[in-house]
Parts: sequence; C-alpha cells; structure tokens
Amino acid sequence: MQNSQRQFDVSVIPQTLNLQSFHVANESVMKRRVAAYARVSTDDEEQLTSYKAQISYYTEYILSKPEWEFVGMYADEGITGTSTKHRKEFNRMVADALDGKIDMILIKSISRFARNTVDSLVTIRKLKEKGVEIYFEKENLSTLDSNGEFIITLLSSVAQEESRAISENVTWGKRKSFQDGNVSLAYKNFLGYEKGSNGRPKIVEEEAVVIRLIYKLFLQGMAPKGIAKHLTDNEILSPCGNSKWSAKVITSILSNEKYKGDAILQKTFTVDFMNKKIKKNQGEVPQYYVKNSHEAIITPEVFDVVQYELRTRQDDGKHNFSNHHFASKIRCGICGETYGLRILHAGTKKEHRVWKCKSRYTRDAECVSQNVISEMVEHAFIKAFNQLVDSKDDIIETLQAFAETEFNLRPVEDELTLVDGEFSMVIGVLRAYIDENAQTVMDQTEYQRKFEVYGKKFEELKTKKAALEEKLAMQRAQKAKIMLFTTALSEQTDILTEFNCDMWYSLADYVRVIDSNKIEVHFKGGNTVVAQLNTA
Repeated sequence: MQNSQRQFDVSVIPQTLNLQSFHVANESVMKRRVAAYARVSTDDEEQLTSYKAQISYYTEYILSKPEWEFVGMYADEGITGTSTKHRKEFNRMVADALDGKIDMILIKSISRFARNTVDSLVTIRKLKEKGVEIYFEKENLSTLDSNGEFIITLLSSVAQEESRAISENVTWGKRKSFQDGNVSLAYKNFLGYEKGSNGRPKIVEEEAVVIRLIYKLFLQGMAPKGIAKHLTDNEILSPCGNSKWSAKVITSILSNEKYKGDAILQKTFTVDFMNKKIKKNQGEVPQYYVKNSHEAIITPEVFDVVQYELRTRQDDGKHNFSNHHFASKIRCGICGETYGLRILHAGTKKEHRVWKCKSRYTRDAECVSQNVISEMVEHAFIKAFNQLVDSKDDIIETLQAFAETEFNLRPVEDELTLVDGEFSMVIGVLRAYIDENAQTVMDQTEYQRKFEVYGKKFEELKTKKAALEEKLAMQRAQKAKIMLFTTALSEQTDILTEFNCDMWYSLADYVRVIDSNKIEVHFKGGNTVVAQLNTA
C-alpha cells in the first residue's frame, strides 16, 4: 500500500526588486516624518514661556531621533482650545498630514489638541484613515493603538468638561470682581485713560483734552457727524489710531459713563463657553454700576446734560448738522419754526446772507416774520448778556434755590427704587413659574391664566419704570443745565463789548425773533431778556 501522504518541497522564490526602489522603500520605512504641535491659550507671560519651551523641547527631541525626519513645528499662540476653527497652524498641520507630508504628530496632551470632543474625534479619525499617528505625551497614548479611540473619546470629554469648569471659574471670578467694583478697560483702544499703578483707570491728559473737546463741541450744537469731520480735518487720531473718525465712535464716547468717573460692569457676557459667543447684556445676567470708581474727565453735570441732549435732539428732529453757532438757535416769534441761513441775490453785487424762517421757504407759506442777519442776533445777545451780568448775583441765588426745590431728585429716585424692587419680584415669579411648568405636569389652562396675570403686571411695571427713568433723566439734565449756567455766569465779571462765541455757547439756549427791532434771548438757566435793537 502506497503512502497517501505526499511530501512537499517548498522553495522560496525571491522577490524581484530594483535596487534603487529597494533603497527608497527601506528609507521610507525607517525614517518616519515627524512633526509637533504646541499651543497656549492666553497672552500671559507665564503661558508664553511655556509656549517657547514646548517649541524648543519638541524640536530638539525629534532631531535627536535618527529614525525620525523632522518635518517642522506647528504652533498657535494666544488661541483658544475649545474650537479648531481659528487655529491657523493647527489647520495647516492637519492639511499637511492629509496631503501625505507627515507620518506622526507629537503633542504634549489631549487638552493642547482640542477641548471639544467632536473636533478631537473628527480630526483624529481623518488622520487615522491616512495612517497618520498622533502621540499624546502626557497620557502616553497613541491614536493607532487598538483601544486608543475609546480612551481618547473619554479623555476628550473630560478635557471638554475641564474647559467648561475653567470658563465658569473665569466667569465667576469676573462677576466677583464686578461685585467688588473693580474696573478694567480695553486701554489699547480706550481714549483718555491708561492703567494706573493701583490697577484702576488713570487719566492721560493729552487724550483727555480730545474727550473734553468732543463734549464741548456737542454742547455747542454740533452733531456727532460734524464732530467726527472736525477731528478728522484737524488730524486728531481716533481711539484705534485711525486718522478718520466716525459718528458712531463720537456717539460712543458721548454716551460712555466711564468719562464721568462711573462704570457699568458686565455690559456683555459669554453665552456659550464652546463658541465664545459674546452677547450684549439685556438683562440676562446682572450688571453692576460703580459710582466714582475712578477719576472723571467730564463732570457728572455735563455728562447728564449730554445724555438728555442725545435723546431730545434725535426725538424733536430739530438738530442741524451746520457748524454755524446760530444753526437751530433762532426761532420765529410768529409761527415757532426755526430759521435757516439763506443766500439772497446770489452771484450779484448785492449777494448777502440772512436768517429766514423756514416756513417761508415755500410759496404758500403765510408767516410774515422778518429776516435777520447774524450781526443783529450778536447785538441782541451782547445787550441781553450785559443786562444779566448787572444783576448776576441775585439771578444765581434765585436759580440755585429754584433748582434745588423744583428738581429735587429724591422723590423720583425713591419711587423708582420701589418700582425696581416690585419689577424684580415679578420677574422672579415668572421665571419660577416657567421652570415649574417645564419640570412638572401642570394644568395648562390654569398656567396660562396665571402667566397672563403676571405678564400684564410685568408690562405695567416696565412702562412705569421707563417713565420714571425718563423723568429722572430729564430732571437731572435740567438741574445740571441750571448749575452749569450759574457757574459760567458767576465767572463773568465784565460786560461784553463784542460778540463772544464761547459765551454764546455756554449761556444762550436760543433766541426768538419778535420783529426787526426786538429779539428775545433765552438763557440756559431759564432767564429771558428782551433786547431792543434800535437803542444804544
């Protein structure tokens, strides 16, 4: 019987290779193309030292390995780790790896890679499909390990929660700082202040001059657009160092309470720690108002008047963009309309400028008011001012007493405090009621009924609160106007012999033309003086 088992003679047929290709293939296996990534998330000096240390360490480490080929160092400085969207070097590194330029990436820890779990895993999987390994030194973890992805998912989630905790701690720290009244400004783009030795804003006098000029020009009647043009034409640099100013920047300066030495804190807040979205605070989180938190550039009285003027000029529609000191300041004694500057007999030898009632610009106008020239208004102001100065002491005493009694702010402030408390209480009830409805089963008919009751109360208090705030603002502005007027008047010792523009801006509110010989001058303190032009 023959043996059914057969003996096999197995021989190896050697692989046929080109020597050149064999050399290249072995070089590619032995020399791994290695890069490293470093990131710090703040501009703090301590962090920047860590950043430089990471770059130095990984560069030397990779070059010390003969089996590795150093591709390069990718590093982002002062960039957040919660999203990879704005990390240019990180994104360039990933693109290079996907293009086959990198075999391995060294990173200090998972948190340096990304604190967003989704970002981490999406990027890791993309690179893993291309055979690119990521090695996290702190965790001693490679993405090519069999259990690497599970561990990375776990650790990334921990890092994400860590980021949330850090964000919440920073937010808590900021709010605690707000509660303590600590004021911090973006000094680089904030005109007028620098950080003082005590950590609080300190006046930069050469910049404060510009701030005072802006407020002065506005109170003189110039619009934000006109002020912006004035500063641009005079080659004064903006807060950001630009040669051209905008009306928006002027309005922002005019309405910023920090220039009167106070500070509203937490005007904005971070909505989501992941995307770092910043939102204007419209009551979602508390704000803090700090009075006298630092040295003022503008007096509170001037600031209050400016706030009132910002609103009323916009509301009454009478604000003129002309730079002339009489623009919008001359009113008709017959119809009440303002006067505008007109050119008569243009292009002839008789050409001259007059102030004319605007209602007479149309052919069917019935107003029969008189035209006036600038010299008439100037003469009227000189006469009225001199009459005022003659009895200034009595006027100042009367006006100051009037301001204290007529514009006593305490009753309105007390009423506003009570309404604020009631308003906060209603908001608290509404929020609690909404939360209860979301967490428990409630009768929706009854829920809606109660919600409407409190909702109606909310709207009533909101309207009342707004009306009181407006009344308080008006009273503060009127009182401040009187105080500014009495201060300016008290400083005048001599009568005027010629028109003075600064006096006009400081003291006059407007004039009313009665006829060609009689003009009423209305002063900011409330005094009215009739000037007869046909008398010496």
